[in-house]
Amino acid sequence: MVSVRIPRELKERLDKLNINVSEVIRGLLEGYVEKAELKRLEERLMRIRKRLAGRIDASTIAALVREDRRRR
Repeated sequence: MVSVRIPRELKERLDKLNINVSEVIRGLLEGYVEKAELKRLEERLMRIRKRLAGRIDASTIAALVREDRRRR
């Protein structure tokens, strides 16, 4: 559980619009985490690419990525 303090005026505006604050915050946090995870994976991929540069051709890498995506 997480608690957040917001100004009273904002709380009143949210209530007036029937906005479910928990739902909105949960969605925003999920999106934020997903972006952070993708960024971390991208950085890892770039490090791997540098190490493998010239060792494996691009078509093999593309095939491996497609295979991995298909498994998910």
